[in-house]
Amino acid sequence: MRSQFLFLPLFLYFIIRVTAQEHPDVAIIVKGSDLVAETSDTFICATLDWWPREKCNYDQCPWGESSILNLNLSHPLLAKSIRAFSPLRIRVGGSLQDQVVYGMPNLRTPCLPFSKTDNGLFGFSRGCLSMARWDEINRLFQNAGVVVMTFGLNALYGRHLAQRNQWVGAWNSTNARDFIEYSISKGYNVDSWEFGNELSGQGVSASVSAEQYAKDLIALKAALKELYRGSRRQPLLVAPGGFFEQQWYAQLLRDSGAGTLDVVTHHIYNLGPGDDQNIRERIIDPVYLSGEADTYRALQLTIERNGPWSSAWVGEAGGAFNSGSRLVSKAFLNSFWYLDQLGMASKYNTKVYCRQTLIGGNYGLLDSNTFVPNPDYYSALLWHRLMGKGVLSIDVSGSSYLRAYAHCSKGKVGGVSMLLINLSRYTKFSVRVVGVLYGDGDGDGEGGRKDDGDSFIEASPEPGSREEYHLTAKDGNHLSQTVLLNGTPLEITGEGDVPPLNPVHAPVRSPIDVAPLSIAFVVFPKFEAAKACIR
Repeated sequence: MRSQFLFLPLFLYFIIRVTAQEHPDVAIIVKGSDLVAETSDTFICATLDWWPREKCNYDQCPWGESSILNLNLSHPLLAKSIRAFSPLRIRVGGSLQDQVVYGMPNLRTPCLPFSKTDNGLFGFSRGCLSMARWDEINRLFQNAGVVVMTFGLNALYGRHLAQRNQWVGAWNSTNARDFIEYSISKGYNVDSWEFGNELSGQGVSASVSAEQYAKDLIALKAALKELYRGSRRQPLLVAPGGFFEQQWYAQLLRDSGAGTLDVVTHHIYNLGPGDDQNIRERIIDPVYLSGEADTYRALQLTIERNGPWSSAWVGEAGGAFNSGSRLVSKAFLNSFWYLDQLGMASKYNTKVYCRQTLIGGNYGLLDSNTFVPNPDYYSALLWHRLMGKGVLSIDVSGSSYLRAYAHCSKGKVGGVSMLLINLSRYTKFSVRVVGVLYGDGDGDGEGGRKDDGDSFIEASPEPGSREEYHLTAKDGNHLSQTVLLNGTPLEITGEGDVPPLNPVHAPVRSPIDVAPLSIAFVVFPKFEAAKACIR
């Protein structure tokens, strides 16, 4: 009994501490004069990976038949899930891409799939993409609507291992060049070619020096210009698809020179290994989530100082590495990490964010066995449909457990869309949104008023309604693979289609209630404070 009384003060202290950090009434000020950043039309991106069924971690093998080489491309849910985005950027690549050869006549060896071996990178032999399979993949993409593709090339071809994981020698472009030429002849919509996967800095299983990497990029850029001569559109050159190391990335940009590298890609797996028991707590820890901003900020500065002609992409992000977390990565809880990442990346001028994966492993947007969308699929789709390219600056007064992001609304002139993420287990936040207009320097504010400072106005100048999309867990189970939209389960329809994502409407000037451990997208169709969105 005494031990229970000793425990009580600690329990009360914890409750008081948490409550003190979570203020239920929150004001959000949207600064609508200028954009602070801008994404691309194909910001939402998903990957298709090479891993075969033999890829296993933690006594589980979650890849099944989801590899680029064996995925069931005719499954109706696959095409419908892609088509719902119209367009969806797909990045074809992953850990084994630097062991992929292309089944062209110059290969002169049998075109065989990956197999387990003790000698190959990641425990696998070299694998081959046949042109018949490549044709099938592109037929799927064409049938699924307008899909923009990034293809990751093998950047180790022709090199040799010198010591540890360091590969040396010039890249042999012969096989890749023939493959690119074949793709052009077929009219395949590869708008960007990515060179290498996780070979930067220390590398993961292999690495290449920045000096040599830059020389190879210059050669590849010249080849692309030659091969696409006469084409209406030149493809982007993308690299290095690795984990950000400032010194290595800076040298790559300097050595490759202006006009060579169009896009700088980096990978993010900031939740730790897939079997880490702390993943669930990290996802709802605002301090932990905010730590990734340091990487975005450092990369942004590195590009500005060393290669301002380039833009930043997240080329691959799965949250937890080694195929993701079996319990978390495909559950509703993961959307708190995923959507916060999309919001954070946008603020630092990230143009594209590629989710690992569209299908495959534990972190697929689609279930690897049934092809049924997981909760993160709907999170991605709502972002894609509601959040426009323009990123607005906001101030949030209140708890750090409420994450907030504001963008110009997609398809609504002058509209603003907001993403609100409630990381608190206990507190329902009541959110009031106002806009702020800055004085224009000539003494006249809005409506001809004298205004030497900022003018605050309501989110909408006229009475009306806003759209709300509230995401919650089924039965309050945040590890459920079913998510509710405004209280209704999001499930494939009887006709086998992606369900409609319908909002509820609320008076535009009323507070927004965001329930504990829930997510809300809110669209203000008329938000005249957002001058930056009126174009």
